[in-house]
Amino acid sequence: MTFKAFIAGCAGLTLSPDECAFFKEARPWGLILFRRNIDAPDQVRALTESFRDLLGADAAVLIDQEGGRVQRLAAPHWPAYPPAAAFARIGRDDARAAALGARLIAEDLRAVGIDVDCLPVLDTPAAGAHQIIGDRAYADNPADVARLGRAAALGLMAGGVMPVMKHIPGHGRALADSHLELPQVHAARDELETDFAPFRANADLPAAMTAHVVYHALDPLHPATQSRAVIEEIVRGEIGFDGLLMTDDLSMHALDGRFFERAARAFGAGVDLALHCNGDLAEAGAVAQASPLLAGKALERVERARAQVAAARAQAEPFDSVEARAELVSALAALA
Repeated sequence: MTFKAFIAGCAGLTLSPDECAFFKEARPWGLILFRRNIDAPDQVRALTESFRDLLGADAAVLIDQEGGRVQRLAAPHWPAYPPAAAFARIGRDDARAAALGARLIAEDLRAVGIDVDCLPVLDTPAAGAHQIIGDRAYADNPADVARLGRAAALGLMAGGVMPVMKHIPGHGRALADSHLELPQVHAARDELETDFAPFRANADLPAAMTAHVVYHALDPLHPATQSRAVIEEIVRGEIGFDGLLMTDDLSMHALDGRFFERAARAFGAGVDLALHCNGDLAEAGAVAQASPLLAGKALERVERARAQVAAARAQAEPFDSVEARAELVSALAALA
């Protein structure tokens, strides 16, 4: 089936008749789930299956399952995972622990039909920045962010889940929460190398999500999501990322204008997929109208990303989730 180059949300625990009709006609590449869509494993599995019944087995289902503050699958049916910052405190085996945590998350996700996780967070927090990133970051230095983030991404891939690194080219200096307003970063161009470094070190990963942040040294007029200068010259150029590139949520208050315009500007800047999360069908319909068919380079990147994940899963060593969880719990217990 041919998809359009966007990802949509839904309002509740099941797809409504209006949502079914919209998805069938608009043909989004993916569905993203939030806490409002989560009750119990059987319910989530039924929801993901109903979406694929409409759009085919190749339709993607995404989630933000980071651990810590950002965990959509949660108690009582799913275990709690630590925030990214916890792993750097473990010591010598920190990368192994990050990989185990992500591999266990992949087990949870695959069991209910979710095959894309918006993880790892590769932002490097700067002193005084807004805490919207905070402990979602692996460390406060780019080398450890790159190393631990890569471990988590490989853990997801070994479990058959596509990782999406975020928020490229870096959200760590933002002084505002982009859910609420548009952050303005005034750092000099050479200072931004710190932000780029973890993404550059992981430029071979399958997918990434943009930052709704204005970097005045790069493009003082447009957030990265809608800036051709940032996407072409920095993300695709200096960072060297040629994987699948999606926007952060277009319904966030960092962006202005009608939803057709928000999506159109992002595609004009060079993104592959538009992400709209809040489940409002009127807004999603406008995003769908602005979204092209998934074809050309964007389709190639989707296919390459899926192939990377399939290859990693095929090459993964045998995995015992009970043993892995016990090892992770033991490593984290030392931090208490």
